[in-house]
This record gives sequence, C-alpha cells and structure tokens, in this order.
Amino acid sequence: MSDRYIDFANSSLGHRMVAALGLPSPVRLERWQAGRLRPVEGALLLGGGALMVKVQAFAHKLTDAIYSYGTETSTWIPGHGPKLKAVVFDASDLQHTDQLKQLREFFQPLLKNLDNSAHLVILGRAPESLSDPFAASAQRALEGFSRSLAKELRNGGVLQLLYVGDGAEDQLEGALRFFLSPKSAYISGQVIRLKACATPVEDWTRPLAGRKALVTGAARGIGASIAETLARDGAEVILLDVPQAKADLEALAARLGARTVVLDICAEDAAGQLIEHLPAGLDILVHNAGITRDKTLTNMTPEYWDAVLAVNLNAPQVLTKALLDSHTLHDNARIVLLASISGIAGNRGQTNYAASKAGLIGLAQAWAPLLGERGISINAVAPGFIETQMTAHIPFALREAGRRMSSLGQGGLPQDVAEAVAWLGQPGSGAVSGQALRVCGQSLLGA
Repeated sequence: MSDRYIDFANSSLGHRMVAALGLPSPVRLERWQAGRLRPVEGALLLGGGALMVKVQAFAHKLTDAIYSYGTETSTWIPGHGPKLKAVVFDASDLQHTDQLKQLREFFQPLLKNLDNSAHLVILGRAPESLSDPFAASAQRALEGFSRSLAKELRNGGVLQLLYVGDGAEDQLEGALRFFLSPKSAYISGQVIRLKACATPVEDWTRPLAGRKALVTGAARGIGASIAETLARDGAEVILLDVPQAKADLEALAARLGARTVVLDICAEDAAGQLIEHLPAGLDILVHNAGITRDKTLTNMTPEYWDAVLAVNLNAPQVLTKALLDSHTLHDNARIVLLASISGIAGNRGQTNYAASKAGLIGLAQAWAPLLGERGISINAVAPGFIETQMTAHIPFALREAGRRMSSLGQGGLPQDVAEAVAWLGQPGSGAVSGQALRVCGQSLLGA
C-alpha cells in the first residue's frame, strides 16, 4: 500500500509545506535493486582502532571510493570531501571514559556530510567478554551512544553496533556487506554480536548457492518475499503453506522454479509428513507461518488463545525438534524464526500473539548454545510495522501511528524482512546465533 504522506512530503509543494510546518519529512529509503554489483555505491569512510586493518583488507570489494581522516591520499575533509554513503568506526580499543570523546570527535564533523540513506557501523567488543570493569563500562557505553545517534540521523540514515568476539574478525566482511548496503535499509539502532564461524561464503553474488531452504507460510506477503529473496541469492527453495493457499503457493513456485509442500503445520502428523517431503535434507529453515486472533484478555476466548499459540509457537518448536532429531536439518544449518516487536514491547489486544512471538525469541536464545556443537545457528527476526495486505486493513489512525513511530518515520516493506532472513541464512552468518534482529526502522516501541 502506498504511503501517501511520504509521497506528499517528497513532492515539490509538499516538501515546502512540511518544512514550514515543522512536520517530519521521511525520505524514500534506498533498497537493493537487481543488477547492483557492490554493497556501497558511494564514498566509504573508515576510522578508529586496530580492527580497521581487517576492514581495509576487503574494503575495496565494497566500493572504490574509500576515505579516512588524516594525511593520506584518500583523506576525507568535512565540507570538502564527497557525501558519505557509508561509515565504519572501530571503537573496540576504547577502554576508559576519557577515550569515549573519540566518538564525538569522529562522528560530529561528518553528520552534515552524509548522503541520503547512509549506513553507519560502529565496531566494539562485547562488554561481558572483558575482565576490566572500566573497559567493559566503556564498551557498554557504545550501546547508548549508537542507539541515540541512530535517532538523530536524517534522510534515511541508519546505524548499527557490532560487537566483534575473539576469532570473529573474519566474519566482518559478511556483516558489513549487509549492514552497509541497502539490504539493511529498515534496520537501525541494533546491537549485534559476532562470534567465530568456520563456514565461509564462496560466492558473494549467490551466497546461498547449493543450499536447500524451507519457508513456511510462503504463499503470500512476507513469506513470499522471503522465498523470492532466498531464490535470488541462489538457494533451492521449498515453499510450505496450508491447503487453502495452494493456488497462490503453486503460482509462486512456478515463478521461482521451487517445490511446494501443502501441509497444516499444526496437524498431529505434520512433523512426519514434512520429513518425508525432505529426503535430501535442509540447510535453511524459516518459520514464517503465523496468525493473529486479537482480543483484549478480558474478551479472549480459549479458541483464539489456543490457535495463535499452536501456529506461532508450538508448531515451530515441534517441527524444528523433529527436523533436528532426524538430522533432516544438516550440520551448519541456519534456522530463522519470524518474531515481532510485539513480542518485545507488547501490544494491547495481543496477549496471545505477543506471548507466542516472545516465546520464539526465547527459543532462539535457549537453543543457540545447544546447537552450536553442530554448527547450527538459530535467530529471530522481529519485524515492526511492515506494509502488507494485513496492515493495509488497519484503521487509518493506527496505521499512520505505526508508520511514524520509528526513527525512519515510515513502514517497512516485506523485502526488508526478507533481506534480513537471507543474510542470517548465509553460511558465514553462523557468526550470529541466539539473537533477535529487529527490522523496524528503530521503532520507538520496546528496547
């Protein structure tokens, strides 16, 4: 559904009126387009500590326009250099309070020199991994700084904090290819922890080549977009949905050259049926299927409660365990659970839905250390307000509130969720596990 406010705010007349009235002026976000060759199309500024040596080794694969502060040939000078499309600052060496001023000294001069839809990344070390309390305090301070600065960015700019664990330096390329590119257009203010991972990406143009992926709830909406994006990245996709969605499922399968599984995931024999449909096993499992049955708890019927918990939480638990126990899920597989910011912040009238989505986040956190022995990662993706057929039917006032209550001032697209899922499905993204990645434009709701 078209966002008419953004259309108006970006028109010639609307831009002047919005500015005169002091209203928010969100820009159209730059998203990944077919045929694009590099993650960054524009100037990349690098700065900070020792991890920059690692980043500089592959930076030329991200863009040709690489700059730094200083006296080198590629020096970037505020007000004179090109507009910055991407910025990486290594703050992992900051160990004392007085060193935190380096954040202000680095970022303040460049904020008025950012291009539209700029992507900024700060690198650090996880505070819990540090034995020095002062160093841990300084690194924890990066979270407050990054989340706040993300809210100050304008013109579609986004910022993330990546905590780089010991041995995870080799995973920086994959993470920066995602977080510096339009694939992460609707992600901002997030804190991601990277750990060591032994499975590299062989071909960045088709990072999922040779991998078999199953997407539940794939017939339409976000599920269909996930399937399309996984196929674009080279995966062999298997589409699953209920019998009622068979026509849409088969139409999508024909377009993608995919296989279909028509199955009620809540059926008593669903796990056994699914395993029979997957004789060659799986490398990527995406639990996207979900339903809503909204009522305040006072009016919540047992049927509404049970239906939502059965589809959204119990089915992913049962099916995933069966696929793991049968080794249908291969070693080094990637599991992605579609949660929601409702599971983080709560939402009136959605006690059942929020409980189910919070349960998925808890499932990822609890299962991650247990699956690590097999090299399997499991993560949750928590979308915020996404423009779908479902949200198009929300009452106007609630729809507008959902769109505007984020740092980016607009709703996301199914593509935004799909890009996050595809990144977490990559071999090298085993560096991320047990985490919840919010795709919400830095929603003002929740943590």
